Amino acid sequence: MKAKELREMTEVELNKQLKDLKAELFNLRFQHAINQLDNPVRIDAVKKDIARVMTIMAEKNVKNA
Repeated sequence: MKAKELREMTEVELNKQLKDLKAELFNLRFQHAINQLDNPVRIDAVKKDIARVMTIMAEKNVKNA
């Protein structure tokens, strides 16, 4: 997901996106632990997406303050 797309989202949408990404990361880690993960690179991609969402949320909080 691109940062430009995230900046266009509302705070509610960002919170939902963050929740979904964290759930996906949990599932990927679980699959990795039981050796059923097809694409281990996806874990790193999801972590980066989580960081990207959190960064955009922090930017929006600073702008609103």
